[in-house]
Amino acid sequence: MRRENRVAIKGQGPGWLQGVLARLRGGPAVDPTGLPLPPARLRRHRGYVSLQFVRGQTQSRMAAGDPDRLLVDYTRSMLAALLWQPRPARIGIVGLGGGSQVKFLHRHVAQARLEVVENHPGVIALRRDFGIPDDHARLEVVLDDGARFIAARPGRYEVLLVDGYDAAGIPPALSTPAFHAACRDALVPGGVMASNLHGADPEPRIRRLRDAFGADRVLVVEEEKMSNRVAFAWTGATPDGGDACIAAVDAALTGEARRELAVAIERIAQALRRRGAGPCAN
Repeated sequence: MRRENRVAIKGQGPGWLQGVLARLRGGPAVDPTGLPLPPARLRRHRGYVSLQFVRGQTQSRMAAGDPDRLLVDYTRSMLAALLWQPRPARIGIVGLGGGSQVKFLHRHVAQARLEVVENHPGVIALRRDFGIPDDHARLEVVLDDGARFIAARPGRYEVLLVDGYDAAGIPPALSTPAFHAACRDALVPGGVMASNLHGADPEPRIRRLRDAFGADRVLVVEEEKMSNRVAFAWTGATPDGGDACIAAVDAALTGEARRELAVAIERIAQALRRRGAGPCAN
């Protein structure tokens, strides 16, 4: 189904329409479950476009002159999930934000259909300000509760990216054992989830990932220049991170994408090699 210039609305709770209308009026928004949300603000400053819920706290950032470039290190690290699935047919994304990963994947992973869930109508309303393409056969942005959206899609994704944050951090609905189990169940056999963990104490969420996927199918790496960690969790064999793994990813990407992801791919591949795992997917 093709949708142009409008938001896909599926399975919404009673509050979604009020949230959209409030956004259009410039008033407070509510999420699809009816909970109040802070306004989504756009800030343009010194060649950058930023998304903010709280002044001085940036949720997402884009270079105005290079809108498809991944500016933040952890966004590149998360895309090292391609080591598990170099040619995914369907990618699920929890959290639209400024759409940096959505735009990158849309441009450079041409065979993949992207299904994005965002719970903030104000964020979706800003998608054109961030250069996010309109919905079409390969891209759909859905206004819904992320946990509900994922739970309704078992066995669907080769790759699942989870980067859903509000002004206070990771929302409670995206931190429960049930959500992590739903993420596991949303993957096809051999699928992989990559999650951004930001905050002072990521250990509870890491434990829930290990409980859901098994300790031998969770890899956590730190971002050297940031307070983020990126966690990978998967449902099949563990790739060994060797030359064949990297070559499979390189063969699936455009030259521009290979250059942009090269450091992150090698770093995660090294972490996999230290585990001494099995063969890679093709």
